Amino acid sequence: MSAFRRRSFLVASVITSMLAASGAVSQQSVPFSMGVPVAPTGLQHQALGPGPWTYKTAEGMDIKVSRWVSNIAWPYSMAFLPSGELLVTTRKGGLHLIGKDGKTNQLVTGGPPSVFRGESGSLGAVHGYMSLVVHPRFAQNKLFYFFAHVPDADNGYRGALYRARLDGLALKDLTELLPNSGIRGATALTMTPDGLLFVGSGGDKAAQEPDKLNGKILRLTDDGKPAPGNPFIGKEGHRPEIYSMGHRATLALTTHPTTNEIFLSEMGPNGGDEINWIKPGKNYGWPIVSLGRTYPGPWQNKANIPTHEGYEPPIIYWTPSIATSGLTFYTGDKLPKWKGDLFVGGLRYGEVPGTGRLDRVLLNEKMEELRRESLLTDLHQRIRDVKQGPDGALYVATDEESGAILRIEAR
Repeated sequence: MSAFRRRSFLVASVITSMLAASGAVSQQSVPFSMGVPVAPTGLQHQALGPGPWTYKTAEGMDIKVSRWVSNIAWPYSMAFLPSGELLVTTRKGGLHLIGKDGKTNQLVTGGPPSVFRGESGSLGAVHGYMSLVVHPRFAQNKLFYFFAHVPDADNGYRGALYRARLDGLALKDLTELLPNSGIRGATALTMTPDGLLFVGSGGDKAAQEPDKLNGKILRLTDDGKPAPGNPFIGKEGHRPEIYSMGHRATLALTTHPTTNEIFLSEMGPNGGDEINWIKPGKNYGWPIVSLGRTYPGPWQNKANIPTHEGYEPPIIYWTPSIATSGLTFYTGDKLPKWKGDLFVGGLRYGEVPGTGRLDRVLLNEKMEELRRESLLTDLHQRIRDVKQGPDGALYVATDEESGAILRIEAR
């Protein structure tokens, strides 16, 4: 070592020792709000840009991403109709019908009043209209289902599950299912081809309480009754609607295209986002176990770090979190290298706003992860939902004030 380098090293060592002795070398102290670190804002609210965008992807298939619909504020959930038209809910309580070419965007009337508060993604934010699913026999009965936060007494709000019939640009026969359920917050819906409705509700302590519907996956008939064959029917102290329990924040449900089994996108705390393969009667462990940490930093379960021992484990997990959202299996031919893959929306990565993404996960026939790829990270958008269109393209909703529906196809 030269004399100059020795002197530089000694000076640096002395400075470091002096700073340490004075207490200046330490971890940052960050502000907290409601027990959660206040998120940094340096990357959020970036404009999407006009597009289109082209990308190389891991499987050797170039893709083109283009705006299909622009200027739709805070889109939340999407469902394609047999006609090729698209229904979209928004967190402001809107229901939009998008033409099959993406060129028309019309509001559907007749929905219930709703409550939305705060900026999407912020602490205490409330979404108006949320998850949406179309009845498998929609072509015959025109029925679909959606979940909303509606006004309650004393300027409050409650969650409500609705069934409605779409008649042109109006809702008819609007019916609330599961009245007085106590469910609110992120709530997910899917249906199986036999017409059974699955409802995912979030919960904390109640997720382990079988006499409550919070923190559960419910399995219902298409008129909202407990489905025959549910695992807890007739069991004392258990609600007959429950199919599985121990869930935290249920952001999306999807039905496997060949087995009709149910998969859940479940947001963890600080880390521990999960994709769960839902099986009847199983307990997925929240809040007793988690692969994540509490927001101030400690593990969710200090005594059992980190494991799901004794509970059903996730098939996929993320630490740090990506704030999992929309979920779908791809079955089309327009993106042939991705056929059979699972696509998962992400609202933000590692608790940093402005870092949304779309993750592609390759699974084997046993639903075991082989590899994953993150897409659209450079767009800095909150990815709220992802669905396969009838044309075989993938469609992605960006959860932004100037939101968009993006279309993904092979280039």
